[in-house]
Amino acid sequence: MNHSAGTVLSFAMAVSLLLGAVFVAYVAVLVTPLLRSRPRPPGDAAALDWHVLVPCRDEEAVIGQTLARLRGLHPALHVWVIDDASVDGTARVISEAAATDPYVHLVQRVLPQARTGKGAALNAAYRALCAWLPEDVAPERVIVGVFDADGTPGPGCLGIISADHLFGDPGIAAVQIEVRMANRDERRPLPHPYLVRNLLARTLVRMQDLEFRTAIPAVQLSRRMTRTVAMGGNGQFTRLSALQGIALQEATTTGEGGGPWGGSLLEDYELGLQLTLAGWRTAFTRDTWVDQEGLWNVRQLLAQRARWSQGAMQCMRYLPRIWDSRKLTTMGVLEITYCLLQPWLQLFGSVVFPALAVLLAVRFVRHPEALGAFLSSGGGYGLLLAYLVLSVIQFTIWGPLYWLKCERAAGLWRCLGWGVAYSCYIWLYCLCTWRAAGRFVKGRNGWVKTRRNAELRSAQASVQA
Repeated sequence: MNHSAGTVLSFAMAVSLLLGAVFVAYVAVLVTPLLRSRPRPPGDAAALDWHVLVPCRDEEAVIGQTLARLRGLHPALHVWVIDDASVDGTARVISEAAATDPYVHLVQRVLPQARTGKGAALNAAYRALCAWLPEDVAPERVIVGVFDADGTPGPGCLGIISADHLFGDPGIAAVQIEVRMANRDERRPLPHPYLVRNLLARTLVRMQDLEFRTAIPAVQLSRRMTRTVAMGGNGQFTRLSALQGIALQEATTTGEGGGPWGGSLLEDYELGLQLTLAGWRTAFTRDTWVDQEGLWNVRQLLAQRARWSQGAMQCMRYLPRIWDSRKLTTMGVLEITYCLLQPWLQLFGSVVFPALAVLLAVRFVRHPEALGAFLSSGGGYGLLLAYLVLSVIQFTIWGPLYWLKCERAAGLWRCLGWGVAYSCYIWLYCLCTWRAAGRFVKGRNGWVKTRRNAELRSAQASVQA
């Protein structure tokens, strides 16, 4: 029995060590393009026509400032704001701006058609844009961007994505820019004076900034080799010609002519996936960015990430097309398949490894001499140490990379600490995935809007009052 316990433990740790080593090698492959990335010369934004879509629902507090920022990007940029049946003054703010600025357009949706998902809202703006454009417009020159209601593009954004390797290349159909957390340096995100709660809240925001500026860009840059760069919901830009092609394909396939965005909860990734399957090339750049609000509330973050995980589960219906596609390379097929299977792999790992650990712990409690024999055999301590190091370092490494590529002013040791915190933060994905799986199995596919931090502050203030 004792020998059996040691054998089981050795086998389990060896398998975990092997998987950890494979993942560390995978991280090394991701890190290389990130380390090599350098800014490249911008292009001429005036050579293209620009339109930005901004879906809104109860965004009265922020949409006015967002309109001003977006209009400041380029004098000829059109902003199409979709009011998705807001109950506050969102439509009024947009209407007032449109009355004095011909480059601001209001697309108003009403119930029961409204509030059916972000993809449906974007499709409404797409149809309005196509109806507004002259018939002789060159769709390959028209670039359609998508920003959240609180999105703040970086300076010179349009010129940067007009570069020769981005929209300056006629073969590039879509470009995704980097996302940053605008409130990453906010020291007191919560309205009350509790130091620990504020520390946890601002650390949560910092984890999101670290993730969106290191791990996600690393994945995106590595996808250039497989030609599977994905689109995100904030800071995505697509040629109108590509959108029209996807919309036509969807109308032919499903008999519906709604627009290019699909109905999944991950409509941004779904769009990029359809572009890739259609043979279009997509790109990613770190040279410009969009600032958005990071979430300091764990419940809000879990709800947001659960929606993303459920969206990936919904996109699994594309797997037969992916496997049959002649437009994808073998590496591209493997990359997309792995991406879509990630939620299910997380579910598997969150059950199997803890269960195995519990079973082994029970066995060694009953037979403590077996544990001593295993550790005294020579290889036990080394295997255990290697296992612990690999299980942490593969996530902690993003901390030093965050310092090297993003936040030099923060200092190496602080960023290393953030990397350690990130190795804990990443476990939140297990909770998100279980929540997503529950909704997926029950067929609950409704799109739940993530509440702004200001709304949560107001709610807390009301409770305290």
